[in-house]
Amino acid sequence: MGRRIPKYRLHKGSGQALVQIDGRRFYLGTYDSPESQEAYDRVIAEWLAASRRNMPQKQKVTAPGEALTVSELLLLYWRYAKGYYLRDGKPTSELGNMRDALRPVRQLYGSTLAIDFGPLSLKALRQHMIEKALCRGVINNRVGRIKRFYKWAVSEELIPASVLEALKTVAGLQFEKSAARETEPVRPADEEAVEKLLNCLAPPVKAMVELQRLTGMRSGEIVIMRPCDIERGDDVWRYRPSDHKTRYRGHDKVVPLGPKAQAALLPFLDRDSAAFLFSPIEAEEWRLQQRPVHTKTKRKTPIYPSELKARESKKKERQKAKKSRLRERYDTASYRRSIQYAFKRAKRDGLDIKYWFPHQLRHLLGTKVRAEHGVEGAQVTLGHTRADVTQIYAERNLKLAIKIAKQSG
Repeated sequence: MGRRIPKYRLHKGSGQALVQIDGRRFYLGTYDSPESQEAYDRVIAEWLAASRRNMPQKQKVTAPGEALTVSELLLLYWRYAKGYYLRDGKPTSELGNMRDALRPVRQLYGSTLAIDFGPLSLKALRQHMIEKALCRGVINNRVGRIKRFYKWAVSEELIPASVLEALKTVAGLQFEKSAARETEPVRPADEEAVEKLLNCLAPPVKAMVELQRLTGMRSGEIVIMRPCDIERGDDVWRYRPSDHKTRYRGHDKVVPLGPKAQAALLPFLDRDSAAFLFSPIEAEEWRLQQRPVHTKTKRKTPIYPSELKARESKKKERQKAKKSRLRERYDTASYRRSIQYAFKRAKRDGLDIKYWFPHQLRHLLGTKVRAEHGVEGAQVTLGHTRADVTQIYAERNLKLAIKIAKQSG
């Protein structure tokens, strides 16, 4: 039977909120106030994390303004983060990841002094995430971001370094050694299933799928392809993405494009050099052409020319409105949705195809290359290079990747 959670209660004599744990009363501030609710959440979280051990010492009372609270520290950090996590003037996905990681810190520990947020507090937060059914990998990543937030605070001399050093002692959750939910590792896509779905895809999406399984590129690198980013003329072309995962570290990325990848690209190279190759608008035009023409009708009265003209006009207006909502290029989300829609269409047509998603194409190529060229071949093909060895192995890696592209891509 699960442990009974002590209730949030009113102390009628003083008007304060309290919670009683193991016979000990914790006064939380004015009843029904946000501060008392926050204090209640914090005490319960620490009690659960302690696992029936002695409760942590009661937090010392500090005069307002004498030290920063966690909420005040978060506010200072967020001003910094909004200016730091930018790319081409737009917020990166890491800003959203930091927001998700720091939200429970504010909710449970906002009024706590920043210097009093220690390992037990971090473990209580981690337990809170486990109870929210987050998977182990996500929890470890969020705990790492909380430590990074405190590292910034130390670098700004807002809190002593000893606080960060204490938080570093909290190790990440290990596989099957915690109550956190485990997720299945990403498996390679089934090659037969990929072949079956290709005929259900619009030409731009089909080309992106072909490129991804031939080169192992990330989805984000494929959707931004432009003619100006592709060096042609040799037997193996070179694609330099204008944006990629390690660009912020100053790394350059080159993707060799072999004969098969070149063939997939050729129909889309007849456009402006700065235009994106793969357009949702072209995919929509293809989809409309594939729609069956319905000639049978139950209508008994004749359709007059004026009515046909009005219908055609409304149809064109709807298509124009839809096109205006479509972007000039795919992003990773719309690329994945296009594949999901193809699976739905295939199912309606009676086709039974094993489901896969774009990132599994990358795993498929990595598995094949590793079997033929070893671990190093898979590493250079997929671009898995560590920052400290990039300069040493860059030339040798590129030559090996070009050799592999000639043979398989």
